[in-house]
Amino acid sequence: MTVKVARANPARPEAMDGILNVNKSLGITSYQVVATIKRLSGMRKLGHAGTLDPAASGVLPVCLGRATRAIEYFLDLHKTYLAEIELGIATDSYDSDGQIIGQNDISAITSEGITQALGAFSGTIMQTPPMFSALKHRGTPLYRLARAGITVDRPSRPAQIYRIELKGYEPPTLTLEVECGRGTYIRAIAHDLGEMLGCGGTLKNLTRLQYGPFGIKEAVTLPTLEDAFRKATIDKYLNTVDFAMAHIPRVTVNEEIASRLRYGEPLDVRVVAGAPAGTTRLRVYSPDGQFLGIWELDPETNGYRAKKVFSTR
Repeated sequence: MTVKVARANPARPEAMDGILNVNKSLGITSYQVVATIKRLSGMRKLGHAGTLDPAASGVLPVCLGRATRAIEYFLDLHKTYLAEIELGIATDSYDSDGQIIGQNDISAITSEGITQALGAFSGTIMQTPPMFSALKHRGTPLYRLARAGITVDRPSRPAQIYRIELKGYEPPTLTLEVECGRGTYIRAIAHDLGEMLGCGGTLKNLTRLQYGPFGIKEAVTLPTLEDAFRKATIDKYLNTVDFAMAHIPRVTVNEEIASRLRYGEPLDVRVVAGAPAGTTRLRVYSPDGQFLGIWELDPETNGYRAKKVFSTR
């Protein structure tokens, strides 16, 4: 599916710093979403956090301008997905886009049995990445090898599952809500759950409901954003640069210190004596609430050095 939009002509595109909570539709890539917003905004500096496959929909944060420098801080945020899994069918890609490699009877599968099996998917689990994934083997993406009929060993790696709930089961489809950490493959959960139940399972539909503070109820579709760019009302959908950083402790400094920090000077640890114990990273603000940037603890000096400076006023 190709998204075609007319290019907007915002009055001051380079001054647009912030994060859009986009509701990505099915059938387009995350890159296409960014490319569309790039055409609409006229800006050159954009990026997204947390890729969604074309077959997945839901929350996709898109960062504009200086907010692109905040993308690395999305990595530690929790994500929540609504996943529909079809039991009785196994595919080579672990989702409905793949080739069927197995079919089994599911008449003995019950909601109680599924709930019991889900206990093995709570906390820190080990996952084997699917062959149809963007991970690389000796420089080549796994999905390219898979399309060529080549299978290679993939070392299992830990994934964090904070919550996994059975929301419904209408054979052959069960619905799960999964809250997880970075690097978790929901397709792998579908496959592994099917293996555990002895019938096979494949991911049928996937929607990202939440990514850190970004929820699907507030997410905006591309047509809505197109209209907002055209009417120059896009500001109402822009979240601040620091919106996704609430998990980083916040400190406020006086104006004298703030004026120095705007030039990237170190932050004396004595100034932030009230920060939580063990704090290695800080969000720093001026007295008037202006976000100055991120400072990180330097073990050699026991002070905080500038990691990302966002205010240079």
